[in-house]
Amino acid sequence: MSIDPYEVLGVAREAELSEIKSAYRKLAMKHHPDKNPDDPHAQERFKEVGQAYQILSDADKRAAYDRFGTTEGLGGQGGAGFDGMGDIFDIFSSMFGGGGGRGPRGVRGNDFQMEIEVSYVEAAEGVTREIEIPAFIDCETCDASGAAPGTKPETCTTCAGRGQVRVQNGFFSMVRPCSRCGGSGKYIPKPCKDCDGKGIRQVEEILEVTVPAGVDTGQKLRWTGRGGPGADGGPPGDLYIVIRLEDHPLFERDGNDIVCTIPISFTQAALGGKIDVPTLAGKVSMSVPAGTQTGKTFRLNDKGFPALGGRRHGDQLVRVVVETPVNLNERQVELLTEFAEESGEEVHPDRAGFFDRMKKLFG
Repeated sequence: MSIDPYEVLGVAREAELSEIKSAYRKLAMKHHPDKNPDDPHAQERFKEVGQAYQILSDADKRAAYDRFGTTEGLGGQGGAGFDGMGDIFDIFSSMFGGGGGRGPRGVRGNDFQMEIEVSYVEAAEGVTREIEIPAFIDCETCDASGAAPGTKPETCTTCAGRGQVRVQNGFFSMVRPCSRCGGSGKYIPKPCKDCDGKGIRQVEEILEVTVPAGVDTGQKLRWTGRGGPGADGGPPGDLYIVIRLEDHPLFERDGNDIVCTIPISFTQAALGGKIDVPTLAGKVSMSVPAGTQTGKTFRLNDKGFPALGGRRHGDQLVRVVVETPVNLNERQVELLTEFAEESGEEVHPDRAGFFDRMKKLFG
C-alpha cells in the first residue's frame, strides 16, 4: 500500500481510535462490493479502506507508519513490505447474503511464511539471497481445466452453476456456497490425475530476496501474490519472509545500538592506554583513560546498526571489565605487595568511601 492510510480514511494524523473506527465503518459500507455490483473498482477501494484501518487501528503498526512514512518495501524489491498490510477480515459478508445469487466470488489464496537467517554484518549492510519457494503453474495435462484428458467440467446441477444455494431456516433465508461443487459452479466427474482436479501444479522456483540494511529479528518482508493460489478466480496469497538475526560471539543488539564487553588488564585500567575494539566494520583503536574502573562504558558513535529506511546509525557501547591477575610468580607477588604497602587507601577512593559509610552504619 503506497498511499497514506490517513488520507484513505479521511482522518487527521492525530485522530483518536474512535474517529478511525467511525470513518472505517462508513467507507467500508460505502465501497463494499456487494453494494456496488456494477463498479469494477469497488473491490480495490474496499481493500484499501481495510488495509488503512488495519494499520491505524494497531498501535505498533501505526507507530511504524508514522516513523517510516511508508508501508512499502523496507527498502527491498519485488513488492516486499511490512507485515500486517494484508486484507482485513470481511466483517460485512454475512450482511449482504453472498450477493443475491450472483456467480461465485473468488477466494483469496493462503499466505505463505518462510524464515531466513542473517548475520550481524548482513543485517547492518543489507544482503541479497536466493531462496527456493513453491510456485503454481497451470497443469499442461488438462490445460488447467482440472478434468482428465478427453473430459471436461460440467455445470453443477445442485446450484445450476451459480455456486450458491439458498437455505430456508424458519423466517430467514440464507445463501451458502454449494457443498457439491465447493462454490465453483462446476463439477468434475473425472479429475485430472496429474493435478488432482485442481487445474494447477506446484513447482519450485528461485526467488531473489533483498534484505534491507537495519532489519532485526521478527521483522517481515512481503512479496505480494507469491503465496498460495486463489480459488474460483480469486487472487493468490502473499509470501512473508521472516528475519532472524544470528547470535554473535561478541556483540548483543539493543535497538540500533551494539553492546560489546571487553576485558582489560589491571595495568591497562590503572595506567590507561589504547585497546583494540571489534566493530561490525572491523577493529578500531579506543583510548582507555588511567584509573578506569570495571564496568565503565564507552560510546563509539555511529558504529551500530543503521536505522531502517533512514541514514542515521546507532552507536556501539563498549563495556570494560578489569581482569584480576592470577597465577602470579614470586616477583609479581612481591611487586603487588610493595604496591599495596606504598599506596594505602588514599588511591582507592571508592573502597575508602565504602568503609567510611559502613563505619557510620555500624559504629
